[in-house]
Amino acid sequence: MSLAHTILASLVHHPTTGYELVKDFNERIACYWQASQQQIYRELSRMEEQGWIEGERVIQSDRPNKKLYRVTELGLKTLKDWLVQPSNPAAIREELLVKVLAGYLVDIAVIRAELERRRNYHQLRLEHYYQTEQEHFQDLDSATLSMQFTYRTLRRGIRYEADWVEWCDETLDWLNGMDQSNV
Repeated sequence: MSLAHTILASLVHHPTTGYELVKDFNERIACYWQASQQQIYRELSRMEEQGWIEGERVIQSDRPNKKLYRVTELGLKTLKDWLVQPSNPAAIREELLVKVLAGYLVDIAVIRAELERRRNYHQLRLEHYYQTEQEHFQDLDSATLSMQFTYRTLRRGIRYEADWVEWCDETLDWLNGMDQSNV
């Protein structure tokens, strides 16, 4: 999967500006794909050159002009071609787990602090996703099919963050209960 596919999947819902797309990445898409503002704008330019999207300049008298991006027929075909391909699980490279693996080599307080820091990070993301759920997904029965699919991705993000919080709590409890003579 690439950033381009993620952008196409987002833009196919509705035309949007680069600014709004960056905001979507930060608020809703971050649970499964992270990209910086620079990466997104660079990819939009590349996709426009390839004919996957087109940008329409919108003149505004009270604000700076903006560019509204929409998926072209070629972009839709590209996305559909990609959708029917089997997906591969992402490679896991989790630095914190390596630190826990070798954590017995340093003072336990170092590992505890790292776990607490990571727990706080995931807790904040979890709260953000719950807030997004409350703001945008209250009435799923009348939501469009597109929104229902979007909600499924948010639910995965919620479960991912909740699992991290739970694992950090479990590991912190274990560390706190350790007999210091075993350290």
